[in-house]
Amino acid sequence: MSNDPLLQPFQLKHLTLRNRIIVTSHEPAYPEDGMPKDRYRAYTVERAKGGVALTMTAGSAAVSKDSPPVFNNLLAYKDEIVPWIRQMTDAVHEEGAAIMIQLTHLGRRTRWDKGDWLPVVAPSHHREAAHRAFPKKLEDWDIERIIRDFADAAERMKAGGMDGVELEAYGHLIDQFTSPLTNELDGPYGGSLDNRLRFCFDVFRAMRERVGNDFILGVRFTADECLPGGTGKAEGLEISRRLKESGLIDYLNVIRGHIDTDPGLTDVIPIQGMASAPHLDFAGDVRAATKFPTFHAAKIQDVATARHAIAAGKVDMIGMTRAHMTDPHIVRKIMEKREDDIRPCVGANYCLDRIYQGGMAFCIHNAATGREETMPHRIPKAAVRKKVVIVGAGPAGLEAARVSAERGHEVVVLEAANNPGGQIRLTAQSERRREMIGIIDWRMSQCEKLGVTFRFNTWAEAETVLTEKPDVVIIATGGLPHTEVLSKGNELVVSSWDIISGDVKPGTNVLIFDDAGDHAGLQAAEFLAKAGAKVEIMTPDRSFAPEVMAMNLVPYMRSLQKLDVTFTVTYRLESVEKSGNQIIAHVGSDYGGVAKQQTFDQIVVNHGTIPLDDLYFELKPDSRNLGEVSYDELIAGTPQSVERNPEGAYQLFRIGDAVAARNTHAAIYDALRLAKDI
Repeated sequence: MSNDPLLQPFQLKHLTLRNRIIVTSHEPAYPEDGMPKDRYRAYTVERAKGGVALTMTAGSAAVSKDSPPVFNNLLAYKDEIVPWIRQMTDAVHEEGAAIMIQLTHLGRRTRWDKGDWLPVVAPSHHREAAHRAFPKKLEDWDIERIIRDFADAAERMKAGGMDGVELEAYGHLIDQFTSPLTNELDGPYGGSLDNRLRFCFDVFRAMRERVGNDFILGVRFTADECLPGGTGKAEGLEISRRLKESGLIDYLNVIRGHIDTDPGLTDVIPIQGMASAPHLDFAGDVRAATKFPTFHAAKIQDVATARHAIAAGKVDMIGMTRAHMTDPHIVRKIMEKREDDIRPCVGANYCLDRIYQGGMAFCIHNAATGREETMPHRIPKAAVRKKVVIVGAGPAGLEAARVSAERGHEVVVLEAANNPGGQIRLTAQSERRREMIGIIDWRMSQCEKLGVTFRFNTWAEAETVLTEKPDVVIIATGGLPHTEVLSKGNELVVSSWDIISGDVKPGTNVLIFDDAGDHAGLQAAEFLAKAGAKVEIMTPDRSFAPEVMAMNLVPYMRSLQKLDVTFTVTYRLESVEKSGNQIIAHVGSDYGGVAKQQTFDQIVVNHGTIPLDDLYFELKPDSRNLGEVSYDELIAGTPQSVERNPEGAYQLFRIGDAVAARNTHAAIYDALRLAKDI
């Protein structure tokens, strides 16, 4: 048996967990009609195949109709969920993993205009900032009904083959009872700590009566809200002891913080540029105080940190949830002594930010996650070896090179710069986004192991490509900043790239006109403001930086507000003109009726990129497919068969920003779904 602390089994009541790594409850927003159908099941089973000890689904499944999901959650209050749960649990068990589900009533953490338009309920009338709904204060019959709903849901989950149920008790209804900040009830459920905990214990008692003792029950709870007047550490430790002493549950899953605002949520679930494992020592304090099985997860993104958590006795089971979205086969690679092959989570939080905007969770640099039915995590070999030439070593080009090499092809990559990375290398110059370079470093490492040939400092002309005698050519040349968006004075502005790269010296009074709304605009603003400039960010949109999304916006705002950056929405920069050493900005509005002038000494335009596609069009006439892609075949995951020019010598494709300005995930997805069938 291995001596690795992470690979030791753990006995949780009657359940033997095969190692110490878990995927904690999270909702990837893959359900269909509130059910865990094929996509959801394939995603969950992949992590079991990868060797994880316990995978927890849902974050969280709703137990009541007046707890409507604010994103696409499972609906545990429906009887029809049981057979879908059974299909998933059977498949996970076949792979040797345990599986649990998290249940919740959202309380005020939802909206009344979702689902069946029922009133939001909570132990007070206080609105949650994140979801904005003013709740109805719970009545006695509401409490009785919801307790019964929890018990019904737990019974369904046991019938569906789950090994256990975890209750969500941070930010949701159970915690809204526990916290003095959100409980203004009188009588048996409000006031003293005993009363505030009563709802939680009543729920557990009702569930235990239904499911019996041969079923795991646990709770994921905040033992310190980190809010004035809320549950503090001392009270949190007392709550932890009482949960253990109740005899109703089998483990504690520890959270620190609050999730009622975007900044609070981001501190609970840190993103890139923030400290790794910030709450691990706190979880260790809970375990030491209770001597009870303790789980924890919060930016445990690498194996070394996870191993320390177990070896040091901080926790009994360590969660690597986002890390498993990036690489579902972490445990298998540890067992095979291939830790260097683990695809690293870079903390970009594209997964969670997409969910909170109503989308599905996708990993920024593993396009197979959530697409397990059509996209492979392990690339199969091709029947025929081909010569594949790729132009460009950004994320799209490197993914195409990696996948093509995994297929067994001979791969040559031509890159004009002296190192790989493209826009990722630029964005990683910001200290907060330095982890992004892991997207490039991992692919370079994989490509080198697979024998890919790289030719840096090579400006590829058509002749350069044709000399290689390729069977397939993939153009991944990316794009260049598009700044010519004004009716006059385009030559007087600079791009956000110019600022981030340091190619242009910062001004002292700067306008950033940002109608792309992505990271580059805010990165440029932070660079300028830290250099001492007075900075205004202007956008014609009704909100700024929508592509950055909620949790990623938090660190920017903490920095930019301290630096006194001004944010102006719903105004459009129309033209600029020179006036001595200054630049006059002519500003209007898409809403009409506005024409004003402002003076700056530097104007930055952030408007995405335009494709660098000259080489593609030069090569197009001599290609067999004339550059055409069959979208039907691409979506179906079958090889490209278009042949418009039988005399052509090669297939030709372009991917990523060489097609149109999009993002890193889109570029990598382009590459994977094309190259996996070459």
